[in-house]
Amino acid sequence: MKRKAIYPGSFDPITNGHLDVIERAAKLFDTVIVAVANNSAKSPLLDVSERKALVEEATGHVINLEIDTFDGLLVNYVAKRQGHAIVRGLRAVSDFEFEFQLALMNRQLNDTIETIFMMPKDRFTFLSSSIVKEIASLNGSIDAFVPAPVHRALKKKFDSGTQTETN
Repeated sequence: MKRKAIYPGSFDPITNGHLDVIERAAKLFDTVIVAVANNSAKSPLLDVSERKALVEEATGHVINLEIDTFDGLLVNYVAKRQGHAIVRGLRAVSDFEFEFQLALMNRQLNDTIETIFMMPKDRFTFLSSSIVKEIASLNGSIDAFVPAPVHRALKKKFDSGTQTETN
């Protein structure tokens, strides 16, 4: 049986920490689907099509990967895509409580789907999309934190004046 995992997230934007988890998950599963969440309750910097395109560009070297978008309940999406596991990244202890609650709720909703927690390499444990966006908005260097396509996209986004400046 081919093992398929779903790695969901907003990926607003995808970071090197996300890439680390994706690359390692791809070694454990036959197929990994990176599922870019389209959550209408949030106000992302990048729309879902931009985020999906950046994930595709950043992960082109991973052969057993699919990139998709979804909205609604994650367990419904995983079942629809015939996934066996949900991959979630844990950066720090502070992530654990929230992720643990989600995993238990997902198990209540569909007990055939497992949740696998993966920690990024040490050098990425502090990294978040929110921090990257803030640094980029203040014209700081994000080269070490994101793949090149993301760096270019954020530079273009913030240089074009589409975002209001922080005083």
